[in-house]
Amino acid sequence: MALILTFLGKNGIARSKIAIATAISLATQGKRVLLAGLADPTLSILLNTTLTPDPQDISPNLQAVQFQASVLLERNWEEVKKLEAQYLRTPIFKEVYGQELVVLPGMDNALALNAIREYDASGKYDAIIYDGTGDAASLRMLGMPESLSWYVRRFRQLFVNSDLGKTISESPLIQPLISSLFNFNWTADNFSQPTNQVNNFLEEGKAALANPRRVAAFLVTTSEPIDVANSRYLWGSAQQIGLTVGGAILVPGGENTNLSEEFAPLPVSIVPDVVNGEWQPLIDALPNFVEQALQANQPIEIDVHNRQVRLFLPGFDKKQVKLIQQGPEVTVEAGDQRRNIFLPSALSGKPVTGAKFQNSYLIISF
Repeated sequence: MALILTFLGKNGIARSKIAIATAISLATQGKRVLLAGLADPTLSILLNTTLTPDPQDISPNLQAVQFQASVLLERNWEEVKKLEAQYLRTPIFKEVYGQELVVLPGMDNALALNAIREYDASGKYDAIIYDGTGDAASLRMLGMPESLSWYVRRFRQLFVNSDLGKTISESPLIQPLISSLFNFNWTADNFSQPTNQVNNFLEEGKAALANPRRVAAFLVTTSEPIDVANSRYLWGSAQQIGLTVGGAILVPGGENTNLSEEFAPLPVSIVPDVVNGEWQPLIDALPNFVEQALQANQPIEIDVHNRQVRLFLPGFDKKQVKLIQQGPEVTVEAGDQRRNIFLPSALSGKPVTGAKFQNSYLIISF
């Protein structure tokens, strides 16, 4: 399994330069590296190479690929049709061709995440450097396994308990009709059968995101106050999806070069810009990504013995954090991110008895 690194921040050019320098650095260490970027010219210009939707060699141990949503959609559509034929007796998607599909808002993020998953599962790479948008959209993309798994478990249970689910399960008339349409016996008990593979993908994605040896992000900022504020906001938002932020990288811009207080307890690395195509000074200034990610505060800590859940939410104050307990799980809102906390059995269903926001931690007691 590969180490997946991404960078967060408003300065897109700086993020791309750091992504390239990181990829080169890891490749020179003997690691097999894939540098993945979006369908814009930034990486191509910086690498002085035209990128394509298929990985191509850039230097020894380093390949680069451009995620083109229309191409990814076309390729994945064939897989969708195979799944449809597996479960539906009379497929209908076979009359729709991948070449005619139009990418809708949000599809590009899902397609990029799936592409990263496939490259990771291929076993061809030791590290994947993702040069995405570096904003809240990137965080929502990386948080999709957690978000979708909540929808699956929440709405599956609603279906099983609903009159419709009970009718399908118990009616001697509906079962033959269902069987005539599908290639399996679709009952309330096996409602998740067609989504078992998807559930496995989601669980694997959640496990990877929770492991800083597998997935980590680093903030990229200048010392300008607006840049610092945006980076701190992205730092806190990343914690809401369970993504470990290992450190902050300070690039040229602004006058203040001491940001240790703003990003404590994260280490802050100061790096130079790339001048005249010389990458080595930037490469030499990069941090040890894995080491810093392993030392970073974990986004969530569950203490069953003391009946507490601690969420690390830097970049937010008490007024920006809201705790909700309306369903079977506890929901935390911070900024523009919402997280449903899946509690262990010892705490599941227990009412919240107290909550306080202290030293960037939301501490929930049961």
